[in-house]
Parts: sequence; C-alpha cells; structure tokens
Amino acid sequence: MDDPLASRRVALEILTACLDKGQPLDDALAQHNGFTRLAPRDRAFVRLLLATVVRRLGEIDEVLRAMIARPLDGPNAPAWTILRLGAVQLLFLGTPPHAAVDTTVRLVEAAGLHHLKGLANAVLRRLDREGAAIVGDRDAGRLNTPRWLWESWVASYGEDTARAIAAAHLVEAPLDITPRADPELWAGRLDAVVLPTGTLRRSGGGYIADLPGFAEGAWWVQDAAATLPARLLGDVAGKTVADLCAAPGGKTMQLCALGARVTAVDISARRMKRLGENLARSGLSAELVAADASKWTPAEKFDAILLDAPCSGTGTLRRHPDIAWLKDEEDVGRLMLTQDRLLLHALDLLKPGGTLVYAVCSLQEDEGPARIDALLARERRARLVPVTAAELPGLADAVSPAGDVRTLPSMWAERGGIDGFYIARLTAD
Repeated sequence: MDDPLASRRVALEILTACLDKGQPLDDALAQHNGFTRLAPRDRAFVRLLLATVVRRLGEIDEVLRAMIARPLDGPNAPAWTILRLGAVQLLFLGTPPHAAVDTTVRLVEAAGLHHLKGLANAVLRRLDREGAAIVGDRDAGRLNTPRWLWESWVASYGEDTARAIAAAHLVEAPLDITPRADPELWAGRLDAVVLPTGTLRRSGGGYIADLPGFAEGAWWVQDAAATLPARLLGDVAGKTVADLCAAPGGKTMQLCALGARVTAVDISARRMKRLGENLARSGLSAELVAADASKWTPAEKFDAILLDAPCSGTGTLRRHPDIAWLKDEEDVGRLMLTQDRLLLHALDLLKPGGTLVYAVCSLQEDEGPARIDALLARERRARLVPVTAAELPGLADAVSPAGDVRTLPSMWAERGGIDGFYIARLTAD
C-alpha cells in the first residue's frame, strides 16, 4: 500500500461512524468518500480490517481491558477505537508488528492524543508478545456475543446450540449465488459447488461484478437460506404473487425466474430503483411499487404472498457482524409490532385459499414462532400449512414437528454454514 496510514485513517472514521454513531457498517463504507477513493487493494484491506474488528469486538475489548488500568473515556475515547484497529491486526490479521504498531501510534498522534502515544505503544508491543496466548485462553464465541443475544439464544435453543451458533459467526460466510437457470453450468464457470437446495456456493475471492455471468444477469448473490421462502410458495408459474418488503430483491428475482407475475413492494424508493436495475440486467420484469407494505391496498388480491418482514437481522451475523452491536432488545420489541401489522395486512391481500409465506432473517423467537402463534390465536381464518422435510433437501433438521422452518448458522457447518431464518407457510380461508 502506498500510504498505510491513509487506509487506516479511513478505517478509523468508518468504525467510529458504525460503533459510536450507530450507522450500519455497509452504509458507512458506501457513504465514506475517502473509502471510494482508495485503491482496490486498500479498499479490500479496510473491509477486512473493519469486518474482523466487529466480528471479534468482544475479544478485542476484553484483552484491551486486561492491559489498560484506567478506562479511556471522555476526550480520550477515540484512543480506544484506534487501539481496537491495532489489536485486530496483531491478534487476527497477521499484520507485521512494526506496521501495526507504527500506524496505530501515528493515528493516536493524529487524533491529538499525544499524551497517549506511550500507552498505545506499550499496549501494542505487549499484545505482539503475549496476545496469542491471551486470546487462546478465552471463550471466543461467548465473548463476541452481546449478553442479550447470548441469553436469548440459550433460552430458545439451549447452551450447546447457542455456543455452536456463536462459533459459526466467527467465520466469514462464503459467497452464495442463485442462478437464473442451468445451475450445473454456472457451477462450473464460477468454480462453485451446488448445494442440496440448488444454491451455488463459491469459496474463492474476486470482485463480484467481474465474475462470469454477472453482467448479463445470469445469477445474483443470495444466501442459501434466503432462497427458501420463495421455494415454499410452490409452483407459482402464471400466478399473481406479491413480494412485500421486497428489497434488496433476490426473492423477487427468484419468483420472476419461476414464472410468477410479481408485484414487488418496498417502502424505500431508492432500493426499489436498485431492484429495477437488477431486474433489467437479468432480463426479468415485475411491477415495482414504492409504498409502506402495511398500508398498501392494490385493486386485486393475490394468489400468493411472500412477506420477508423487517427484523433485527440476527440470523445474518456471519455477513453483518455489526448487527450484534447495533441492535438490542428494544429494537426487537419495536419490530414485533411492525411484523404483526404486516402479517395482518398480508392476510387481507390474499385470495381465499391462497398461500402466504412469512420469513425473518432473525434468530429471535419473538420475531419468529411467537409472531405466528399470536396471529393464529387472533385470526381464525389463518391456518399453518406444514412444510415437509422433502421440500428442503439437506435441511430436514430445519423443519419442526409443527411444520415451520428454523435454519441456524451452525447448520451445514461442513459446507460453510447458512444464515438463520424463521419461515412459516400459511393459508387463509
């Protein structure tokens, strides 16, 4: 890298926007002008640096607290964030010690914290000497999971499964791809394997837009678990299907490719524009509506509805580890109200005998089965349509005795894991 300090300064600003100001990491990256001006190699380094910091944040903070007697707060608080960047390079990224120490101390100085240069230097040099041993003695999965999440998962799944979920979050997710057609052909061209559900999984790197087939829209990026809700609508060819809360659009594209007549609805006009661009690139078409799906009332009802409701996103921590530190129990409580409104309105938009699939990429029971239980207790017109293991090849363990679906990041561990989703299939009388 031509200027190692420049990339780390950008990383510091983005990390501050994320952890101190609550901005999602992907948004902070996309909106930082300095990041977009970095060379491709430096952008890749910054992404890796930031993703690893938030993925390993609990461990990093635990180790730093053991080495620093007094808290760095108030005007000194930026030094803690800077030390996180230095620590992750020494503990997890294998950065040459002289580079990690030098650039971190220089960042402390550039932040106007000259009085902390000696502390930063001493802490980082001790991390270089003792860090591996210190980290090795600690419970990584538990430390990197906020208490509220850990306690909720233990209550829902038991401690052994909670520990397996937390361990899965420490590993970066592979690239999953949904082909429009010819999965075997594209598996060969993309150096990918075909998963039992038909998703292509690629472990190699590379810029997505440069991969074969991207420009002509032969495939799109979509986690294997995210493809399941559309599959569970069954044969949708020729049917009218509403995809509520449709962005970023992978499920809309799935449904279009399966021959459905799709109306995609999302509250964000910006995201709908992006969905339209992706549809055009793939040669697919759908009616796009920018509206609040809980209030939108079309002229006619639908044969089928897919509701991928807004949720905490805790099932996607392999891909978005910052969510663990940006969400809390209050967020889940607010989202539950939104999910209930959307479910009730979706039933109103469904033809009698039609199919409604509800999905959330959340591991929180309150956003999954609890919402369906509440709906069924209130609405006698709604009935659960059980999913069978045969409908989800390779994921029989994800199907409950009642017939709803719960995928966990610890499933398919030998294949690289899968996002956590809750899915229920309903019909209305």
